[in-house]
Amino acid sequence: MWAEFREYLLKQNALALAIGVIIGAAIGRVVSALAADIIMPVISLGIPSGDWRSARLVLSEAIGPDGTPVVNAINYGVFAGTILDFVIVAFVVFLIVRQLLKPAATPPTKECPFCLEAIPMQATKCRACTSVLS
Repeated sequence: MWAEFREYLLKQNALALAIGVIIGAAIGRVVSALAADIIMPVISLGIPSGDWRSARLVLSEAIGPDGTPVVNAINYGVFAGTILDFVIVAFVVFLIVRQLLKPAATPPTKECPFCLEAIPMQATKCRACTSVLS
């Protein structure tokens, strides 16, 4: 049974998928740290109060049974910060993927003079119309 399970893992690319998920999570943490610790402090310099993530709309305030204040509020600063973090993380991941996954160069082609089909440069016979090329 162990050999069959091992064969399944290797045959179905489950191991490659697991490695991809682990590496993706690690890259996500690095990019999140980049956004939170490097980019966001620079952005907060341009905001007058600087602590915009604590912005909220207080709906009601009360005193709890134990004497502590209970505040019911919409924390729109946290929500805006989460959206901005997502945009920054998505942009950085886009830049990383764009650098790592360059499209393959297309092989040079020529046009068949008889059917105008694109064929490889070294072709001596057209695959579409079967004409012999010179």
